[in-house]
Amino acid sequence: MSGSASARGGHSGLADAVGERRRGGDVRRLDPLFGPRGIAVIGASRDPGKLGAVMARSLSRFPGTVVGVNSRDVDPAAGRFASVADAATASPDPIDLAVLCVPAAVSAQALTEAGEAGVRAALVCSGGYAEAGGPGVGHQRDLVAAARDHGIALLGPNTSGFLVPTRSLTATFVPAAGAVPAGPVAVVAASGGVNHALAFLLGEADIGVSLAVGLGNAVDVTAADVLTHLVDDGTTRAVALHVESVPDGPALAAAVRALTARVPVVALVVGRNDVAEFARSHTGALATSWRTTRAALRAAGAVLVDDERELIDAVTALSALRLPPVADPGVGVVTAQAGPALLHVDGLRGRGVAIPQLTEDARMAVAELLPPLTYQANPVDTGRPGPGFDRLLATVSADPGVDLLSVYALAEPDALDLPAAVESARAAGAGPLVVALGGPPEQVTPQRQALRKLGVPALDGPAALTVAVSALVEDARARGRRSDEAPRPPVLVSVPRRDLDEDEAKALLGELGIPTPPRRACADRAAAHRALAELPGPLAVKLLDATVTHKSDVGGVHLGIRDAAGLDAALDALEGIGATRFLVEPMAPPGVDLIVGASRDPVFGPIVLVGLGGVVAEALADVAVAPAPLGPEAAGALADELSGRALLDGFRGGPVADRTALGSALAALGDLLVSHPEIEDVEINPLRVTADGLLALDAVLTVGEEARP
Repeated sequence: MSGSASARGGHSGLADAVGERRRGGDVRRLDPLFGPRGIAVIGASRDPGKLGAVMARSLSRFPGTVVGVNSRDVDPAAGRFASVADAATASPDPIDLAVLCVPAAVSAQALTEAGEAGVRAALVCSGGYAEAGGPGVGHQRDLVAAARDHGIALLGPNTSGFLVPTRSLTATFVPAAGAVPAGPVAVVAASGGVNHALAFLLGEADIGVSLAVGLGNAVDVTAADVLTHLVDDGTTRAVALHVESVPDGPALAAAVRALTARVPVVALVVGRNDVAEFARSHTGALATSWRTTRAALRAAGAVLVDDERELIDAVTALSALRLPPVADPGVGVVTAQAGPALLHVDGLRGRGVAIPQLTEDARMAVAELLPPLTYQANPVDTGRPGPGFDRLLATVSADPGVDLLSVYALAEPDALDLPAAVESARAAGAGPLVVALGGPPEQVTPQRQALRKLGVPALDGPAALTVAVSALVEDARARGRRSDEAPRPPVLVSVPRRDLDEDEAKALLGELGIPTPPRRACADRAAAHRALAELPGPLAVKLLDATVTHKSDVGGVHLGIRDAAGLDAALDALEGIGATRFLVEPMAPPGVDLIVGASRDPVFGPIVLVGLGGVVAEALADVAVAPAPLGPEAAGALADELSGRALLDGFRGGPVADRTALGSALAALGDLLVSHPEIEDVEINPLRVTADGLLALDAVLTVGEEARP
């Protein structure tokens, strides 16, 4: 599960401590790993099937020094030494990187000897560590300790390695990876296998990689470390990030935030179908690790995708083109064939991409270029490409509502030279554009290559074009959101060092500006009868006990109380389940129920959540989350991510949710947790959307065990 440090056996408490010690990042720490001057293969072998021999073959193209270390096979003239120290003495280049191809049981000692010989980085590909359980846990602990004691940047164990094509460095037990061309995309993958799969796909797409890393158990070098290293890597123009588990959420988010200020990051998070262990409140249960990890990465500026094909299409576009920061970029679509454009436009609208109608001036200009039977408002359909296609591209691109031009065409060499048309349109002032081209490979491939030489992303179909355009738009939006961010003031309220009952929690909500019904906390039956006389009916009568978080589950809620007899019956039932205190309040008007809350995620820290209330939220998991703090506007926009958002917009005459008020409530709950680390979670369930506004009908606040007296 993506948000859990224990989701994969490779992460240990010691590894987390190493990551914590380095939080903040050192962009130069991984230079000896990815840019070594000399490399020692420890466990080198002449047996072609053994790992040491395979690694030596992979490294054979490296232009620096590569030596083998094996005390049972020493031949200095052939570059084989008994120890790293002997190799370092004989080598013309410093041995910066050690590649360990030895069993787990002896790896810590081998790394210690390498560190004493001056090695500053290590790659451990072999398995048998914590992922295997048993003695492997101790082997991993010893390996991490050796790396820490000697200041070694340790990649792995249990990984297939990495490649840096610009340096002819293929440090992987998959020698064929050496054929992956150099390119602008860096791959940072939790899995060594996924790393290679993505690298090969980028090679097939004629994009290539600047760096491709499989993290394996990630006991020392983490995704955050590699992303930090890439901040100053001028050869990288986009990053493909694959995430399985996160040992240090704030470090990963900080690294993504720092890197996206320079280059885009596209993230694929594994674990959509994992179900987190139910937490004490609904909020904790619904904020699954996959959802929370995606929300945190998105807030940090990453573009999110759902599979590896989308990942390739997104980085294909973003490695060639990046839009300026815009809150909601408009896309103009020009197509030479209507059917594929319908697929494309349908996909864009499903992803919330704006396709604005062209202005009257633009439509008049388009009408002069196209026959009258084509659709010309946006998308613009040519019917079939012909002369003037370049002028059409420039005209649509010039519309003030168009920030990005998306173009689809089939390869028709007799009718259209698409690269020439694009080049001419750009010379005439056309702005950013992305193209998809279909047809036989012998016609399409050279045109795609020509387009890419012009700096134009070139995809292979409507679906790929949709992903590419959506990624460009989302990256621009992310940087637009960042420019609007402002520090949030602390929440200055007093919180007891214990869980709050409903009356206390609602009093706190009132301090935060969140409306609640009038109520009376009653210590006995007489007080409850006074409340009956003072409050407008009908009434709700509830058990008041901070230890009971779900009162309806134990018969702790009675509704529609109108008279003394009804109240006595309700009180009898409540006392029958052990109640000694009661909460009496008027019943709320009808409306749509939401669950909103804030909880302290164990990996990423405070998060806020909104979803449909009651059992619907649990059954459908129709919720949206975001890390706190966040402003009211961004918080209110979370409701638009819900599948049931139509219920909040006056569905069948129902009330319309005030997004501003909802955003203010969510932001306040997030600020509360940020300002008060002693609070574990706060939940309003339900928060009712009524014709008169929001109303918090039930609330729970819990504090962490360490905060209790």
